[in-house]
Amino acid sequence: MQRAIQIAKNGLGTTRPNPMVGAVIVYNNTIIGEGFTSGYGGNHAEVNAIKSVTNQSLLEKSTLYVTLEPCSHFGKTPPCSDLIIHHKIPNVVIGCVDDNPEVAGKGIKKLITQGCKVTVGILETACKTHHKRFFTFHNKKRPYIILKWAETNNGYLAPKTKAKKKPIWITNNLSRQLVHKWRAQEQAILVGTNTVKEDNPSLTVRDWTGNNPIRVVLNKYKKLSKDFSVFNNQAETLILTENTAIAICAALHKHNINSIIIEGGAKTLQLFIDANLWDEARMFTGKIEFKKGVKAPVFYGECISEEKILDNILKIYKNKT
Repeated sequence: MQRAIQIAKNGLGTTRPNPMVGAVIVYNNTIIGEGFTSGYGGNHAEVNAIKSVTNQSLLEKSTLYVTLEPCSHFGKTPPCSDLIIHHKIPNVVIGCVDDNPEVAGKGIKKLITQGCKVTVGILETACKTHHKRFFTFHNKKRPYIILKWAETNNGYLAPKTKAKKKPIWITNNLSRQLVHKWRAQEQAILVGTNTVKEDNPSLTVRDWTGNNPIRVVLNKYKKLSKDFSVFNNQAETLILTENTAIAICAALHKHNINSIIIEGGAKTLQLFIDANLWDEARMFTGKIEFKKGVKAPVFYGECISEEKILDNILKIYKNKT
């Protein structure tokens, strides 16, 4: 199961909005096949794992380990539970049950009905953590929300005034590249009107390889012209006029977005913090200082990691509630 979780991460940023599942097939204590979820619309992990087995006759004597309950319904692809039954795989070990109402135990029931021995809950906590985006979307009816910002050594997000409408970098090149990697991993990225006006960001993954996230722009009063970079053709852009975090989350859920990075300014970040609608906070601290400026957000969370990136400090927090 640990190996299944490990290879499942290869699907990060490509399977959305589907979960990134990992599957491993074992015969006589030896891995004979493995696979992870293909890009959206492609094969599921179980299909790729089964196809990877050279001697298909061994499947009837093997055990399939999978991080999430095999699906039992027709979507972009046929049900994985039917394929498992077709190949007469006798043992299926599942990390956690799928909370999607279209599955939710139906895959397990179908396998048991057809004579499979099914074991559920192996490394369940680790599997649920791995599938955090998927479970947040289905259980909380909102995306998995990551807050991200950079602040100066004395606690400012931006100077009080600046000469040009472009970012004043607090972080170094390596930190900024890491942010672009994160963008490639999540389905969407959100900023407010002021960030668009002041920084004119493109919100792409230009310093990394991967898919550009959907750009979500809060534009309550529809004051933004189409001349800003967020409206170019490099990525899809979604305009929201909602002005509360709850309404924004509902709109994002309606658009089938299961994970998002909030990269807005202080007001946008604080909007989600005050509503307690966030899951992770990723905070960079740079070595520079501003005499006056926009203060960094005020929040409370549990620091789960801290690392140094050249002259920057990156701390990652999780919401304890």
